[in-house]
Amino acid sequence: MRLLIVEDDRGIARAVQQGLEAEGFVTAVAFNGVDGLWMAQEESFDVIILDLMLPGLSGYEICRRLREEGSQVPILMLTAKDGEHDEADALDLGADDYLSKPFSYTVLLARIRALLRRAPVERGPRLSAGDLTLDPASRKCWRGAEEVKLSTREFALLELLVRRKGQVLSRSVIAENVWDAELDIDSNVVQVYIGYLRRKVDQPFGRHDIETVRGGGYRLADPHMAGVPGSTP
Repeated sequence: MRLLIVEDDRGIARAVQQGLEAEGFVTAVAFNGVDGLWMAQEESFDVIILDLMLPGLSGYEICRRLREEGSQVPILMLTAKDGEHDEADALDLGADDYLSKPFSYTVLLARIRALLRRAPVERGPRLSAGDLTLDPASRKCWRGAEEVKLSTREFALLELLVRRKGQVLSRSVIAENVWDAELDIDSNVVQVYIGYLRRKVDQPFGRHDIETVRGGGYRLADPHMAGVPGSTP
């Protein structure tokens, strides 16, 4: 299980991290709201432990943005404040639980385990292209039986390619669907992320499924289609 701790008090953050890692959890730590939001968006976590008052972005704002983006990862809010209005605000924004400082580590661990035990969000069907499989609900990817770790943005790009396998997608179409905005046509962001995906889902397995179509864009090879001209690995 992977947990993200977003806490600006380094002493508390390190103590919580050490305690959780002693219990067998894999943890990552951010000490401000900007880094915390970025990590939550780019990586996959099973629970986020989120301080309310953070430099850069508040825990309220991080929680709000994640829920608006569709993230369903359980969020446990930590705060030095103690009042029913703060708790209500956090829960209204989509937090799953709330714990006031100072808190007992035993209680924190029990709350985390309770969040992990809760029934998962109903899962949609998995997507596949040959031996490449995606689970959009958990944002997990496999090549054959081997799991491939992807960032949130990488997963979104690969999901688009898999859903439209065999179709040529221009950079602008990819930008609109994955970045929710048009990129500058001179931007190489799409190309960079295509490179990231190739290094993760193609090259280690001796595959060239993510194709560059000259003058067109990119395409994920459809195993049911053969002999389509105009592509290059």
